[in-house]
Amino acid sequence: MDERTHGKSHLGEFLATRRARLKPADVGLPDYGDRRRVPGLRREELAQLAGVSVAYYIRLEQGLSLNASPQVLDALATALRLDDAERRHLHTLTGDAARQSRRRLPAERVTAAVRQLVDVFGDSPVVVLGRRSDILTWNRAGHALFAGHLAPDSPDHAATRPNTARLVFLDAHTRDLYVDWPRKARDVVGKLRQAVGEYPNDPQLASLIGELTMGSSRFATLWAEHRVRGWDMAEYRMRHPMVGELDVVQHSLPVPRGQGIRVVVTTAAPDSTAQAALRLLNQTLLPAADRPATAHPAPDDTLARVVPPARS
Repeated sequence: MDERTHGKSHLGEFLATRRARLKPADVGLPDYGDRRRVPGLRREELAQLAGVSVAYYIRLEQGLSLNASPQVLDALATALRLDDAERRHLHTLTGDAARQSRRRLPAERVTAAVRQLVDVFGDSPVVVLGRRSDILTWNRAGHALFAGHLAPDSPDHAATRPNTARLVFLDAHTRDLYVDWPRKARDVVGKLRQAVGEYPNDPQLASLIGELTMGSSRFATLWAEHRVRGWDMAEYRMRHPMVGELDVVQHSLPVPRGQGIRVVVTTAAPDSTAQAALRLLNQTLLPAADRPATAHPAPDDTLARVVPPARS
């Protein structure tokens, strides 16, 4: 599939789905009720709101014009009420995407500088993700928090490298890990949508999307919505089999000149039960001889709330 076909699919479908979610009343237009034949705004209504001709907008939605000016794209984004992540995605899907698709993507690797960065975060759980959300490496705490059921060295080999999207949708352990799994699932799909816009001709990314679409009806439904989620910061409640429930914040840090590689660091509020749970998780990972004396404290109220009682 050539890049124009990619552009026609991604740009056209994104515009059409964003247009369909807006009601005329949302933008101050009259609603003719049952006489409307399409969900959301008509093409001519959106063109009027954005200040472009109907013919030109139709060409954009059909993918026949991929070189819209930044001013036109901003006008469309405003008319469609896109958020910041969606606005950036719209720009990416036009000329920037076509130029990006002609570049040969470098092999993903974890440099010495990235490993040093991971070490800086100490005992905080850290995973390093590639363009397709493959886990390129993790520290001991990151492995234990997110995928302790997988081999610790699995990111080191391309054939066994875990992928966070695949884990969220196809792995029962990861599904149970998030109390609000549907929100996590939406976030994962939104980030993959952003990746497809940035790397439209990545065959491995296309293969991943196909696998998830065939393997998960929920993924297929969310993918069809064309929602975009930026990489930044997200709060989740996790339910870990070793330390129970904990509220955490996942911070996504782009690696300079990393071609889409990100360092994701998980933290918890100071002096919270979640922070105590992360600390306890780290201590249980150490060899017995290396564990600090506080790894086996007298029972107190904090740890009693962190570690759920054994079920009979």
